[in-house]
Amino acid sequence: MNYNEALEYIHGTYKFGRVLGLDNITKLLSLLDNPQDDLNIIHVAGTNGKGSTCSFINSMLISGGYKVGLYTSPYLETFTERIRINSENIEEDELARVTEIVKTKVDDMVKSGFNHPTEFEIVTAVAFYYYKEKNVDFVVLEVGLGGRFDATNVIKKPLINVITPISIDHTDYLGDTLEKIAYEKGGIIKDNCEVVMYPQNKESEAVIEEIVKNKNCTLTRADIECAEITQMDVLGQVFNCKVKDKEYKNLKIQLIGKHQVNNAIVALNVISILKDKYGFKISDENVFNGLKNTKWAGRIEVLTKDPLFIIDGAHNEDGANSLCNTIDNYMGDKDITLVLGMLKDKDVKSVCEILIPRCKNIITTKPNNPRSMKSDELKEIINDLNKECTSCDDIKKAVELAVKKTGKNSVIICAGSLYMIGDIRKIVKKGDF
Repeated sequence: MNYNEALEYIHGTYKFGRVLGLDNITKLLSLLDNPQDDLNIIHVAGTNGKGSTCSFINSMLISGGYKVGLYTSPYLETFTERIRINSENIEEDELARVTEIVKTKVDDMVKSGFNHPTEFEIVTAVAFYYYKEKNVDFVVLEVGLGGRFDATNVIKKPLINVITPISIDHTDYLGDTLEKIAYEKGGIIKDNCEVVMYPQNKESEAVIEEIVKNKNCTLTRADIECAEITQMDVLGQVFNCKVKDKEYKNLKIQLIGKHQVNNAIVALNVISILKDKYGFKISDENVFNGLKNTKWAGRIEVLTKDPLFIIDGAHNEDGANSLCNTIDNYMGDKDITLVLGMLKDKDVKSVCEILIPRCKNIITTKPNNPRSMKSDELKEIINDLNKECTSCDDIKKAVELAVKKTGKNSVIICAGSLYMIGDIRKIVKKGDF
């Protein structure tokens, strides 16, 4: 099996759908000798900020000299982004080799009468097997969907459970209230574990607190109110904060937006527990350099400065609010040209209601995904908000049109589906517009 054959096999399992439950992944991993049981795992669930928080933790641990696996989804430009060690994507021939090993076990499962694993279950098994083979010190593990029945939740005893901001999303799978969604996200919490939580809305926080109590866990609420931002521009931020009894001064991050400072503080709380409870060696210098070097593509990411071109995967209400706060803080006097593409199963109307009033020019487009909303459908929603816009299903042409509409005091922001953001990132990086 070569790399292309591996991808064809993995993506070919899309037909088995998105099935929440642990029976299949448990069986598959048992046939692979349960590699996940030998890994030090930091398990991260939530609606927003999972990827950024994972990346901050990952970078600080790498700075401390550790070998760190980072498992995230979806990918932006290349599939191998999903499985990394020390920020290096899994090599294509390695992905092919491990996928072939996993495929033989899948075939054995099916012959024995088990259901065929889904795409996410197969990729998760590949990741665990690869990380065990490479003898990583840690795995920073991002939940795919929800938590309780997500394939990543096959792990038995993580070092730390992390809950990032919870909001309404994936209502068809996770429920239509914050309480129901929080219950699913909190499903990653295991008995007698350390839990780090981003401060939540009262509905979500009450659910997480109850889970923590019932499972006899120790809960750490990240104190995001302590943050003092001393410098901020489109190239990054400098801030002071206090984590437990330790004060940090002049911490620097490249990621922009107040929410990214908050995510960094959550990550600092994780590092504090790894040091204080487990005895891992991570110095202040490791923390400073790790935060400073953290990158997370597609989240309020500046691609070019002339024109100022920003991409962001704001696809739900909280994400849209974070993007708007960034617009207000960094670009309040500039005209915004927005390229927006959404998936049909997202809260499209709420995202539009938040973003559209901030923008002068709007172009709708269509992400390359089976669940995408056509640009004309999205245009109708925006028109109903009494705003004119242009629709263009072709992403590259939508970018070209945005550039044409952009004046000297303008900013181009492309937002919505991460699948679309990845395509736009490729186009801009190549200068192909």
